[in-house]
Amino acid sequence: MYNLLFATREGKIYDYPAMAMAGRLGNTWAEPVAAEMIPLPPGATLVMIPGRHPVGIDNPSGKFRPLRENPGQAKGPVWAVGALLPQGYTRTLLPGFTVAGKGEPGLPLLGYAAVGMKKGRYYVAALKTDRDHQWNPSRYNTPELPRLVRERLAVSPKNRILKELAKCSLDYGCFTAQNIFYRRFEGGLPVSPACNARCIGCISLQPAECCPSPQKRISFTPTIAEITEVAIHHLTASPDAIVSCGQGCEGEPALRALEIGAAVKAVRAETKSGTFNINTNGGYPEGISLLCRQGVDSFRVSLNSALPQVYHAYYRPQGYAFKDVIASIKIAAGSGSDVSLNLLAFPGVSDREEETNALINLVRETGVKMIQVRNLNIDPDVYMGILSPAKTQPLGVPGWLARLKRELPGVEIGNYSRPVR
Repeated sequence: MYNLLFATREGKIYDYPAMAMAGRLGNTWAEPVAAEMIPLPPGATLVMIPGRHPVGIDNPSGKFRPLRENPGQAKGPVWAVGALLPQGYTRTLLPGFTVAGKGEPGLPLLGYAAVGMKKGRYYVAALKTDRDHQWNPSRYNTPELPRLVRERLAVSPKNRILKELAKCSLDYGCFTAQNIFYRRFEGGLPVSPACNARCIGCISLQPAECCPSPQKRISFTPTIAEITEVAIHHLTASPDAIVSCGQGCEGEPALRALEIGAAVKAVRAETKSGTFNINTNGGYPEGISLLCRQGVDSFRVSLNSALPQVYHAYYRPQGYAFKDVIASIKIAAGSGSDVSLNLLAFPGVSDREEETNALINLVRETGVKMIQVRNLNIDPDVYMGILSPAKTQPLGVPGWLARLKRELPGVEIGNYSRPVR
């Protein structure tokens, strides 16, 4: 058993041995099992979930119930606690909580995971699903980063992309932005202020009454010269470097296929090194086709589901449909580009039987080479509120991942992009 955690209004976290922790699979309470719990990994953080009372398992009765008041000497309401995981980990359960009352605002767009305590140590409902060497938090926000940013801006003071990436690096702590200044791994290359989707969980543009976005979207349209300059500088740093258009601070890059395609052509005239990648929602097949012809190396297509109705509920596409996403994947894979899915995973939804069957069929049909599992950052109640009731019971995330690996033996299952050159 793992002890329930709760937080006071002041943000102090305590464990409560009289109740065991509980998690959620969608809207269903779940008791964690040892196979889906690991010690809280380095780089993970604990966060208070305001306006939500923790739900645990009452030890005498074995029933799920909320803990609303501080059981200690101090009085007052208590809030749930969640864990935010570093890259390379996939959560298996959502935190168990219930909304304190009507009028509570939506939660910040974070990937909350269930967490508890056992023998004085924090444990989180998660599995390690990829190597974390390149994305270990200890390699980022280092003391020399401000100096590297200043030096790079001094060389290219008029490049607006670099100015944007400097803000993302120092203000938002974005790892892909920081990699541009470290000159390594996957570096972000934001290009598009416009988008053809209105995702419920968009992290750069969101109605205030829904759930506040943690960052702002770029407000300008970079030139071909600006795109080319940043890409060449990064791709020539090392053979396994990656530049990726389609970051969290922008819209849909395929809408700017003409400019990106021209930049790719200019980059490849200068260097054959590194990987030019596009992160896309796949909703503009014509743009994807153009980018393929200009030599883009890889595409990562974002999905929350392989079921059209679930996809549409979250992405709310503007002027395209799920069939266009499938068409884009086939175009990219057929051109010889590497294609991965950026699968926004959500315990209790992604691991449903009908979801799993649809995903396996999609991968087999289209030639996808990798599934990158990403924890969907959203208020669980907001997400469940836009979806129809499940037709089947969830498999559980460990069983779901095991089935994907078993039925898709030639497809890599991980968490982030690989260089293809």
